[in-house]
Amino acid sequence: MLNTITHGTATDKPPLLIAHGLYGSARNWGVIAKRLSNERLVVAVDMRNHGHSPWADTHSYPEMAEDLAQVIAAHSGQMDVIGHSMGGKAAMMLALNYPEAVNRLLVADIAPVAYTHSQIQFIKAMRSIDLATLQRRSEAEEQLAKVGVEPALQSFFTQSLDIPNKRWRLNLDALADQMPNIMSFPQTEASWEGSALFLSGAASDYVTPKYRPKVLSHFPQARFAKIPGAGHWLHAEKPREFEATARIFLNA
Repeated sequence: MLNTITHGTATDKPPLLIAHGLYGSARNWGVIAKRLSNERLVVAVDMRNHGHSPWADTHSYPEMAEDLAQVIAAHSGQMDVIGHSMGGKAAMMLALNYPEAVNRLLVADIAPVAYTHSQIQFIKAMRSIDLATLQRRSEAEEQLAKVGVEPALQSFFTQSLDIPNKRWRLNLDALADQMPNIMSFPQTEASWEGSALFLSGAASDYVTPKYRPKVLSHFPQARFAKIPGAGHWLHAEKPREFEATARIFLNA
């Protein structure tokens, strides 16, 4: 089963599951998860091929949805779910394939569509790091800067470095091989009738108006909102605004 980090204890409110995006981890969501745990149990996961979760050769959304369903089954059997980017697609697939597992669904800055860009350049950047001589995260950040990675992403990526063991806690080979699956979304006629919020960064182009019909075909109760001044990494760029919006939605 996926590795999890649990915050808080069970209350009368539904527990919350958080699924991170590509190259992320449960730790990335620590601040928001901890703050939301003042009202409910919050469980953040390391997705497959990330963090301390098992590695696999495949990385498809039906598989990731099954991974999340197993975590929910091990807790209450139904949870609210927040998913960002890749984790948002996995959360959507979870609701479509395991509708009874999801109470409320918050999808952060992603749509159920195939994207034409790739994130393979960041795998190349991470592979360029000389792990054998690495002593500190700052050294890795310096090397990432030399290959053009912006400062915010340098810090983000190096959170997945296991410096003592000279390795990445990311299955870079599998993620590179499975990048077409990660950037796509499975063809399905399924729909989910639950309460869904598609929350985007106002400065992001991941969820444009042209994608709304596709969203509504799968999630007919979906509502849409934007966080001003935020891009794709809206939860990291505007954490208090993200937390406040999530709290209002989850408690509605």
